[in-house]
Amino acid sequence: MKESQAGQNRRQGAVYQGAFEAVIALLIAVGFGYWLDGYFGTAPWLLLIGTAIGFASFTVRLMRLGRWMKGENSGDSAKTDESE
Repeated sequence: MKESQAGQNRRQGAVYQGAFEAVIALLIAVGFGYWLDGYFGTAPWLLLIGTAIGFASFTVRLMRLGRWMKGENSGDSAKTDESE
């Protein structure tokens, strides 16, 4: 059976939102680490820590998005990432 247009639009919107959130989380963490390095004069340590935290949050968000997509594709859309 073919997926309805509304369902397909919802799925595409969720994918774009999840990817955008993942990238923004990475950029915020790196920017914050860079700013803290300038403030405390600890370059490049806080930038590296911010990069690691940002990458971890990026990875977690994409993994949650992948689990949500897998659940939606199998018909188990009752439990979504937003309801956790």
